[in-house]
Amino acid sequence: MKNLKIAVLAGDGIGPEIMQQGIAVMNAVADKFGHQVEYKEAICGADAIDKVGDPFPEETFQTCMWADAVLFAAVGDPKYDNDPTSKVRPEQGLLAMRKKLGLFANIRPIQTFPCLLHKSPLRPELVDGADFICIRELTGGMYFGEKYQDDNMAYDTNKYTRPEIERILRVGFEYARKRHHHLTVVDKANVLASSRLWRQVAIEMEPSYTDVTVDYMFVDNASMRMIIEPTFFDVIVTENTFGDILTDEGSCISGSMGLLPSASTGEHTPLFEPVHGSWPQAAGQNIANPLAQILSVAMLYEHFGLIDEGRCIRQAVNASLDANVRTPEIQVEGAPHYGTKEVGKWIVDYIKKNSA
Repeated sequence: MKNLKIAVLAGDGIGPEIMQQGIAVMNAVADKFGHQVEYKEAICGADAIDKVGDPFPEETFQTCMWADAVLFAAVGDPKYDNDPTSKVRPEQGLLAMRKKLGLFANIRPIQTFPCLLHKSPLRPELVDGADFICIRELTGGMYFGEKYQDDNMAYDTNKYTRPEIERILRVGFEYARKRHHHLTVVDKANVLASSRLWRQVAIEMEPSYTDVTVDYMFVDNASMRMIIEPTFFDVIVTENTFGDILTDEGSCISGSMGLLPSASTGEHTPLFEPVHGSWPQAAGQNIANPLAQILSVAMLYEHFGLIDEGRCIRQAVNASLDANVRTPEIQVEGAPHYGTKEVGKWIVDYIKKNSA
């Protein structure tokens, strides 16, 4: 039996709706395998700004430090997005959480589902079998570097140190060892000094991982290769800004951003979240796809070595897709309508009755 303490950060928009389904699935699996899960809810994002004026208040940080893992949904609200003069934004809470928890490694699996190949914007023969992981450095680079802005000039500093680069490359090499022993280091070493240091450090580390084939790719080439040959990749590792762009690009390959989970790990409490945003326009309409949140729960269980529990969730998700129990954006024409709650309930019932 495993005892887990989980900080629950539902956030904004559709966050509370999909979080409800993620928790329901987590409880169903815990009951099935005899685990105990304790939850503490905490505020973040626009919800926290409205309540206390801070998108990641100290009480939320302390809740995250108390927990074994953070289950997070999404932050964001148009009233802040559409106001360029706003001094406090929901996304600042996400950056603060990553920095304060030391979450330097973002792990995003990109995979396709056979029954949904027709939903991908790419031709089925290109995406069939695509299955790779993007590892993005999460606490350095331009997002955290020195910044300046006035009416005539602005800059963001893309700064990296050797220890920061080494630790994220080490994550990339280790993931490649667990998978198909192929690592692609993405940079812009022909232009950027920071990228040249990335490449230099990666080349120096190669001899310690002789079982891993390493290739180096400029980010513009990588973004193109991801579209024309996504099956080429096994594990990609890259810096913060490039990783932000590439992971969003990769998330579309599956046919819906509502299908893909992610993890952020590092010095303190690991965090698990869907890759999509808060989609505030859909809040309260029961149309948001809960599968990415549910698969984030699978990644959470697997992080603690509970592989059967993660497999149980993945089996249930695959079964729901095969049975056409899907939210509108991935539903086949003419099939019955299922909302966020209905998909979640179907998966919970499947776990209780069928998964092992």
